[in-house]
Parts: sequence; structure tokens; C-alpha cells
Amino acid sequence: MTKIAIIGGTGLDDFSALQNIHEEKVSTPYGDTSNVLKFGSIYGNELIFLPRHGEKHNIAPHNINYRANLWALKQQAVTHIVAVNAVGGITANMSPEKIVFPDQIIDYTYSRQHTFSDEDSTSVMHIDFSQPFSQSIRQILQDVATEQNINFESTAVYGATQGPRLESIAEIARLERDGCDIVGMTGMPEASLARELDIEYACCALVVNWAAGKGNDEIITMEVIDQHLKSGMAVVSQLLSNVMPVLAKL
Repeated sequence: MTKIAIIGGTGLDDFSALQNIHEEKVSTPYGDTSNVLKFGSIYGNELIFLPRHGEKHNIAPHNINYRANLWALKQQAVTHIVAVNAVGGITANMSPEKIVFPDQIIDYTYSRQHTFSDEDSTSVMHIDFSQPFSQSIRQILQDVATEQNINFESTAVYGATQGPRLESIAEIARLERDGCDIVGMTGMPEASLARELDIEYACCALVVNWAAGKGNDEIITMEVIDQHLKSGMAVVSQLLSNVMPVLAKL
């Protein structure tokens, strides 16, 4: 049976479309989750919502307990996750407020607890990560976005950086040479941990600014990011609400 979770990112620390909410604090062998799990429903379809940065957005990308978050969702028998991420646009078609469903990812993060294969493991998991995102979820996201006349990109390479600072112009130039189309700070190790737990996982990314050196502004301000977050996340929220009934049928 399909059981769905949404992991909210910057700009989606609360999912107002969720109804009949009850909250549970879940303990894991890896510590505390970013927030309590919020159980609720949309259009009669049950799901769990978890804001990865905490409800008050007080957890920096490198300090998120990704292992606890994913383990807690697995404990609740979650089978499918849609993760929402705010990102910067690198290539020309990744303009602010564009919604993107990446199909590939490059990991530039470091010193994060990135696997469940640690010193206490009985065996090492060598997962296949050739296709890091669930094609079935990505297809549903694209189909519903098309029905809603949403401006989206169906493929992209997500460059996952350490944060919490934004990148330099030279770093963005390097990411572009590597083939990255968008850049964010929370795509990894979330995607690979989901794969280790055999959870179908896809990313719904919202471009909230041009990456360093790609826009007309010399500096990237939070005012600009917040402006695109507010309007863009309203579209993302409606998209996710309409995705849930389709996803529930898998």
C-alpha cells in the first residue's frame, strides 16, 4: 500500500493544505528528527509532513539530521516521498520561480552523516544510484504540472553544496562545467538515504534566485529570495495537493 510523505524545505516549513492534523514525536536510533511528524490528509488521502529545517526554520542544511528524518518516515511505513527544495538557477532556462523536477544529482557536500552503513552495521549497502530520483513520482509531478499549466523543467542536474553560505561565482562556474543546472544545499544525503531504505523519492525544486554570477545583481539578497519563495511556494503547494490523489493510486 502506498504511504506518502512530503519533506518541506525553505519556504514550506508548514503545509497549510494538510487537514485533520495530529502530531507525533518519533524517536530513532539516530537521534531526533527535525520536527514532530505531522499526520494529516489532503482530499481524503493520508500523508505525513516533515519540515527538514524545523518548524521555525532554525536548522542549517549541514546540521539537519537526515538519517533520523528518513528513518522515522520508514518506521511509519512510508513508501513514497516528495521532497521540496529551494534552489538557485545556473543554466539559462532555470529562471526564478521555475519549478524543476531533477533527474540527476552531484554531491559536493562533506562531513555529513550520509549512510546507514556505519560502524554498527552488520553489512555494507552498495546501493545502485544510477538514477537517484523515482521516475514514477517524477512522471506524476510532470503530468499534474502540465494539467495545471505550470511552467516547469522535466530534467536537471542538481548540484548539492554544503552551505549554509551561498556559492562564489567561481564555484558556480565550476558546477556549470560539471553539468549542474541548479544548486541547493539539502538534496544530499537525503536522496541516497531514501534509496538505502528502499523508499521511492523525488525532488520538487523551486528556483528562488539566479546563482552567483548568473543574474543581473552583483549580490544575492534575502529580499529577492523571499519574494520568489512566497509566490513560487504557493504554486508548489497547490501542485502537491493535486499530486497526492494520483500518487496514492500507485
